[in-house]
Amino acid sequence: MEGTIALPRSANTNLELREKSRERILAAALEVFATKGYEAASISDVTERAGVSRGLVTYYFPGKTKLAAELLDRWLDGIAGLLELTGTADERLAGIIDGSLLAAASTLPIQRLAISLMMQPGTHPVFAEVEAAKSARLSQVEDVIRAIFTARGAPDPAVEEMLLRATLEGVTVKMAIYPETFPVESVRRRLYAGYDLPEPLASLPITSPPVTRLRAK
Repeated sequence: MEGTIALPRSANTNLELREKSRERILAAALEVFATKGYEAASISDVTERAGVSRGLVTYYFPGKTKLAAELLDRWLDGIAGLLELTGTADERLAGIIDGSLLAAASTLPIQRLAISLMMQPGTHPVFAEVEAAKSARLSQVEDVIRAIFTARGAPDPAVEEMLLRATLEGVTVKMAIYPETFPVESVRRRLYAGYDLPEPLASLPITSPPVTRLRAK
Protein backbone atom coordinates (compact mmCIF):
# COMPACT_ATOMS: atom_id res chain seq x y z
CA MET A 1 0.00 0.00 0.00
CA GLU A 2 1.36 3.34 -0.97
CA GLY A 3 2.14 5.73 1.86
CA THR A 4 0.13 8.87 2.30
CA ILE A 5 1.59 12.03 0.91
CA ALA A 6 2.00 14.84 3.42
CA LEU A 7 0.48 18.00 2.06
CA PRO A 8 2.26 21.28 2.69
CA ARG A 9 0.72 23.40 5.42
CA SER A 10 -1.13 26.46 4.24
CA ALA A 11 0.11 29.96 5.07
CA ASN A 12 -2.82 30.41 7.47
CA THR A 13 -1.95 27.19 9.31
CA ASN A 14 1.66 28.25 9.67
CA LEU A 15 0.55 31.64 10.95
CA GLU A 16 -1.74 30.02 13.53
CA LEU A 17 1.05 27.72 14.73
CA ARG A 18 3.46 30.62 15.08
CA GLU A 19 0.89 32.63 17.00
CA LYS A 20 0.19 29.70 19.35
CA SER A 21 3.91 29.29 19.99
CA ARG A 22 4.27 32.98 20.70
CA GLU A 23 1.33 32.99 23.11
CA ARG A 24 2.69 29.91 24.85
CA ILE A 25 6.01 31.63 25.40
CA LEU A 26 4.35 34.79 26.72
CA ALA A 27 2.17 32.80 29.12
CA ALA A 28 5.26 30.95 30.38
CA ALA A 29 7.17 34.21 30.79
CA LEU A 30 4.37 35.72 32.85
CA GLU A 31 4.30 32.67 35.11
CA VAL A 32 8.08 32.71 35.54
CA PHE A 33 8.23 36.46 36.21
CA ALA A 34 5.38 36.16 38.72
CA THR A 35 7.06 33.24 40.50
CA LYS A 36 10.73 34.23 40.49
CA GLY A 37 10.60 37.96 39.87
CA TYR A 38 11.84 39.70 36.75
CA GLU A 39 15.45 40.12 37.87
CA ALA A 40 15.91 36.49 38.98
CA ALA A 41 14.13 34.97 35.98
CA SER A 42 16.09 33.81 32.94
CA ILE A 43 15.33 32.88 29.34
CA SER A 44 16.17 29.29 30.29
CA ASP A 45 13.42 29.41 32.93
CA VAL A 46 10.95 30.57 30.30
CA THR A 47 12.13 27.92 27.84
CA GLU A 48 11.65 25.18 30.42
CA ARG A 49 8.22 26.43 31.49
CA ALA A 50 7.00 26.80 27.89
CA GLY A 51 8.43 23.42 26.83
CA VAL A 52 10.05 24.86 23.72
CA SER A 53 13.58 25.32 22.45
CA ARG A 54 15.67 28.30 23.46
CA GLY A 55 16.04 29.15 19.80
CA LEU A 56 12.28 29.49 19.40
CA VAL A 57 12.04 31.82 22.38
CA THR A 58 14.86 34.04 21.16
CA TYR A 59 13.40 34.01 17.65
CA TYR A 60 10.30 35.80 18.90
CA PHE A 61 11.84 37.65 21.83
CA PRO A 62 15.61 38.33 21.57
CA GLY A 63 16.07 39.06 25.25
CA LYS A 64 14.21 39.12 28.54
CA THR A 65 13.34 42.79 28.22
CA LYS A 66 11.44 42.10 24.98
CA LEU A 67 9.26 39.57 26.82
CA ALA A 68 8.56 42.03 29.61
CA ALA A 69 7.87 44.80 27.08
CA GLU A 70 5.30 42.69 25.24
CA LEU A 71 3.51 41.81 28.48
CA LEU A 72 3.48 45.46 29.56
CA ASP A 73 2.27 46.47 26.12
CA ARG A 74 -0.77 44.25 26.56
CA TRP A 75 -1.33 45.59 30.07
CA LEU A 76 -1.43 49.14 28.73
CA ASP A 77 -3.79 48.05 25.96
CA GLY A 78 -6.13 46.82 28.69
CA ILE A 79 -6.12 50.28 30.23
CA ALA A 80 -6.93 51.75 26.83
CA GLY A 81 -10.14 49.67 26.85
CA LEU A 82 -11.63 52.51 28.89
CA LEU A 83 -12.14 54.32 25.58
CA GLU A 84 -14.97 51.91 24.75
CA LEU A 85 -17.17 52.89 27.71
CA THR A 86 -20.51 54.51 26.91
CA GLY A 87 -23.36 56.09 28.86
CA THR A 88 -23.69 59.13 31.12
CA ALA A 89 -20.69 60.63 32.87
CA ASP A 90 -21.69 58.89 36.11
CA GLU A 91 -22.15 55.54 34.34
CA ARG A 92 -18.78 55.83 32.65
CA LEU A 93 -17.04 56.77 35.91
CA ALA A 94 -18.64 53.77 37.60
CA GLY A 95 -17.51 51.63 34.67
CA ILE A 96 -13.92 52.83 35.08
CA ILE A 97 -13.95 51.96 38.78
CA ASP A 98 -15.52 48.55 38.23
CA GLY A 99 -13.39 47.72 35.21
CA SER A 100 -10.19 48.63 37.02
CA LEU A 101 -11.07 46.55 40.08
CA LEU A 102 -12.12 43.55 37.99
CA ALA A 103 -8.96 43.76 35.88
CA ALA A 104 -6.76 44.01 38.96
CA ALA A 105 -8.43 41.03 40.64
CA SER A 106 -8.41 38.80 37.57
CA THR A 107 -4.90 39.58 36.28
CA LEU A 108 -2.79 39.78 39.43
CA PRO A 109 0.38 38.27 37.84
CA ILE A 110 0.59 40.95 35.15
CA GLN A 111 -0.31 43.61 37.71
CA ARG A 112 2.58 42.48 39.92
CA LEU A 113 4.94 42.48 36.94
CA ALA A 114 3.89 45.98 35.91
CA ILE A 115 4.28 47.27 39.46
CA SER A 116 7.72 45.71 39.86
CA LEU A 117 8.98 47.02 36.51
CA MET A 118 7.66 50.50 37.26
CA MET A 119 9.21 50.65 40.71
CA GLN A 120 12.64 49.05 40.29
CA PRO A 121 15.35 51.47 39.08
CA GLY A 122 16.96 48.78 36.93
CA THR A 123 13.77 48.00 35.01
CA HIS A 124 11.93 51.32 35.06
CA PRO A 125 13.42 52.20 31.62
CA VAL A 126 11.64 49.11 30.17
CA PHE A 127 8.32 50.42 31.43
CA ALA A 128 9.13 53.97 30.28
CA GLU A 129 9.95 52.72 26.78
CA VAL A 130 6.68 50.82 26.45
CA GLU A 131 4.71 53.71 27.92
CA ALA A 132 6.33 56.11 25.46
CA ALA A 133 5.34 53.87 22.55
CA LYS A 134 1.74 53.97 23.80
CA SER A 135 1.80 57.69 24.64
CA ALA A 136 -0.80 58.78 22.09
CA ARG A 137 -3.31 56.12 23.12
CA LEU A 138 -2.73 56.74 26.83
CA SER A 139 -3.32 60.44 26.23
CA GLN A 140 -6.67 59.49 24.72
CA VAL A 141 -7.51 57.57 27.90
CA GLU A 142 -6.54 60.55 30.03
CA ASP A 143 -8.63 62.87 27.88
CA VAL A 144 -11.65 60.56 28.12
CA ILE A 145 -11.43 60.54 31.93
CA ARG A 146 -10.95 64.29 32.02
CA ALA A 147 -14.00 64.75 29.79
CA ILE A 148 -16.03 62.69 32.26
CA PHE A 149 -15.00 64.97 35.12
CA THR A 150 -15.68 68.03 32.96
CA ALA A 151 -19.21 66.76 32.36
CA ARG A 152 -19.59 66.24 36.11
CA GLY A 153 -18.65 69.86 36.74
CA ALA A 154 -15.20 69.32 38.28
CA PRO A 155 -13.24 72.59 38.53
CA ASP A 156 -9.94 70.88 37.56
CA PRO A 157 -10.60 67.74 35.48
CA ALA A 158 -6.88 67.06 34.95
CA VAL A 159 -6.23 66.83 38.69
CA GLU A 160 -9.32 64.67 39.13
CA GLU A 161 -8.10 62.31 36.39
CA MET A 162 -4.69 61.98 38.02
CA LEU A 163 -6.20 61.47 41.47
CA LEU A 164 -8.58 58.77 40.22
CA ARG A 165 -5.82 56.88 38.44
CA ALA A 166 -3.49 57.21 41.45
CA THR A 167 -6.24 55.91 43.72
CA LEU A 168 -7.04 52.93 41.49
CA GLU A 169 -3.37 52.13 40.98
CA GLY A 170 -2.86 52.27 44.75
CA VAL A 171 -5.78 49.89 45.20
CA THR A 172 -4.22 47.57 42.62
CA VAL A 173 -0.93 47.56 44.53
CA LYS A 174 -2.70 46.59 47.75
CA MET A 175 -4.69 43.89 45.95
CA ALA A 176 -1.46 42.48 44.52
CA ILE A 177 0.17 42.40 47.95
CA TYR A 178 -2.86 41.31 49.99
CA PRO A 179 -5.07 39.30 47.60
CA GLU A 180 -6.61 37.21 50.39
CA THR A 181 -7.47 40.02 52.78
CA PHE A 182 -8.25 43.04 50.58
CA PRO A 183 -11.98 43.94 50.86
CA VAL A 184 -12.54 44.80 47.20
CA GLU A 185 -16.29 45.26 47.38
CA SER A 186 -16.20 47.52 50.43
CA VAL A 187 -13.53 49.69 48.80
CA ARG A 188 -15.56 49.80 45.59
CA ARG A 189 -18.63 51.06 47.40
CA ARG A 190 -16.57 53.64 49.26
CA LEU A 191 -15.25 54.91 45.93
CA TYR A 192 -18.81 55.16 44.60
CA ALA A 193 -19.84 57.15 47.66
CA GLY A 194 -16.77 59.40 47.41
CA TYR A 195 -17.74 60.35 43.87
CA ASP A 196 -21.43 60.67 44.76
CA LEU A 197 -22.39 57.81 42.44
CA PRO A 198 -25.57 55.76 42.93
CA GLU A 199 -24.92 52.70 45.06
CA PRO A 200 -24.21 49.64 42.86
CA LEU A 201 -27.13 47.23 42.56
CA ALA A 202 -24.95 44.10 42.67
CA SER A 203 -21.53 43.08 43.91
CA LEU A 204 -18.64 42.44 41.57
CA PRO A 205 -18.22 38.74 40.63
CA ILE A 206 -14.96 38.37 42.54
CA THR A 207 -14.01 37.16 46.00
CA SER A 208 -14.06 39.98 48.53
CA PRO A 209 -13.23 39.26 52.19
CA PRO A 210 -14.79 41.32 55.00
CA VAL A 211 -13.08 44.43 56.30
CA THR A 212 -10.56 43.42 58.97
CA ARG A 213 -6.87 44.16 58.54
CA LEU A 214 -4.58 43.83 55.53
CA ARG A 215 -2.23 40.95 56.20
CA ALA A 216 -0.21 38.77 53.85
CA LYS A 217 -0.96 35.05 53.89
